[in-house]
Amino acid sequence: MAQFLLETVWLVPFYALVGGLLAIPWSPGIIRKTGPRPAGYVNLIMTLLAFVHSTTALQATWNYPPQEIFIPWLSTAGLDLTIALEISPISVGALVAVTGLNLLAQIYAIGYMEMDWGWGRFYSLLGLFEAGLCALALCNNLFFSYVILEILTLGTYLLVGLWFSQPLVVTGARDAFLTKRVGDLFLLMGVLGLWPLAGTWNYTELAEWAATADVNPTVIGLVGLALIAGPMGKCAQFPLHLWLDEAMEGPVPSTILRNSVVVASGAWVLIKLQPVLSLSPIVSSAMVGVGAVTALGASLIAIAQIDLKRCQSYSVSAYMGLVFIAVGVQQDEAALLLVLANAVSAALLVMSTGGIIWNSITQDVTQLGGLWKRRPISGIAFIVGSLGLIGFPPLGSFWALMELADGLWETRPWLVGIIIAVNALTAVSLTREFALVFGGKAQQMAQRSPEVHWPMMLPMMILLGFSLNLPFVLQSLSLLPDWANLNKDVALLLNWSSIFGCTITGVIYFSNIPKPIRLPWKGLQDLIAYDFYTPNIYRMTIIFTVAQISQFADMIDRFVVDGIVNLVGLFSLLGGESLKYSTSGQTQFYAFTVLLGVGVLGMWVSWPFWGVQFLELIF
Repeated sequence: MAQFLLETVWLVPFYALVGGLLAIPWSPGIIRKTGPRPAGYVNLIMTLLAFVHSTTALQATWNYPPQEIFIPWLSTAGLDLTIALEISPISVGALVAVTGLNLLAQIYAIGYMEMDWGWGRFYSLLGLFEAGLCALALCNNLFFSYVILEILTLGTYLLVGLWFSQPLVVTGARDAFLTKRVGDLFLLMGVLGLWPLAGTWNYTELAEWAATADVNPTVIGLVGLALIAGPMGKCAQFPLHLWLDEAMEGPVPSTILRNSVVVASGAWVLIKLQPVLSLSPIVSSAMVGVGAVTALGASLIAIAQIDLKRCQSYSVSAYMGLVFIAVGVQQDEAALLLVLANAVSAALLVMSTGGIIWNSITQDVTQLGGLWKRRPISGIAFIVGSLGLIGFPPLGSFWALMELADGLWETRPWLVGIIIAVNALTAVSLTREFALVFGGKAQQMAQRSPEVHWPMMLPMMILLGFSLNLPFVLQSLSLLPDWANLNKDVALLLNWSSIFGCTITGVIYFSNIPKPIRLPWKGLQDLIAYDFYTPNIYRMTIIFTVAQISQFADMIDRFVVDGIVNLVGLFSLLGGESLKYSTSGQTQFYAFTVLLGVGVLGMWVSWPFWGVQFLELIF
């Protein structure tokens, strides 16, 4: 049975696709009698089937080497577009992570969106997301990976804009879509530019080509920079990082997927392309630079945020920055561990705080507090998620950060310093958030905030248990380093940075020190609080430039294009009016006109033959 499910594991994306299609009829205006709930239940059953299928297939992958499945699609004019699927422990494991997290998110949504009017459309879009992510996990072709990423970008726009009657939601969906489209456009250029160099888009063949490739450094550098632009947008990296913050206007259950696996879609493509990207030292340095700037910048920005969702969105950007560093230094295994650890911990944090947003009037952390007595289970889930996101042994992120820092200890110690600093800043941010939400005395906005009901509690508890058992899962997969060979210096640095960040922040926010905490220099505090003024820079540069170009194009359209069209229309009108008064209706007049026209045309055609003789005769 397991062998059969392994051979048919490529059907897993179709489970979610069928579930999404079956949920459409319950959208407003189609099926009304049963209410929208059947849409969620149908989608939930299909996701459960996909999870069981992929989990059973994962057990069978350990006894078999990776294999590829080829589905011919289009072959013409030397272009071969064959859908290549890779069946391996990593790809099937990614299926398990995607379907499992989506299953928990859908259960969570049953409670969170209990009375929401967009239930059917929401579950249908979740099915689209799951199908796209599962297809991306199996896809072994760069071109089709790009197509899938485009579908996910469209899904992000539709899912963020679910509550389209709210202006902020519409703005957030639009900004998220346009920002990701910028990266996708450059990615398309890189995809098309790579074909003449490698002659293939198959990831396996690209790796083989990259091992012996001899290409122009400038060309491969430009192609590589274009290829990393798409993952930069998907992973919310500087300067394409603002979309993740804007996307937080969408429903919290969709944020569970967005903060865990959707942002990892770009990292997945980046890891697959690592052999090609490593051909250019400039591209590798660019990935390290972008990752370092984003990781440090986003960690600092997260400390100064007061919105519950924004605090976590910037932490996700910082973590994806570490993934960029890992790929830039060619540590693919560390990058995969970082993606897995972030997916589990980020999803648990969103579930913990989602209930607070659900039954509280505000999501401003400065107006909350004292929720530990009222919501102890959510508080415990937040603690476990926070410890799983920082370098705290023995939870998952400790091993991921440990492997990354250990590989850089001898060659690039300055990057180890960045990893330690990001870990400490993340610990500060999450401890601050916990203290403001769960610690202290209950304020007016938090006096009536009971624990969530069971549809939201159940997935939270399941994910909490998996987070605690993630080290055992990694150990069973032989992904943990041997204790005897562990770099104890790196381990101590990670431990002490986590303890230092949590302790210092706990002392500040759990004591009687006046709050909010203000830095000695107000300019620095405003710089961090206002996202390093990135939105203002966007408005003064990109938005201003696009607005000016749009106005210029509008002037060209109105005065040049419309002017020419109106002029042609005017001549046609005048010609028609003149013909109306010049025609007599007599047959001989029409015949004379035709003969006159034929004569003039004949003279014009024959002019090169008799015109020269005529001129010679005159002169």
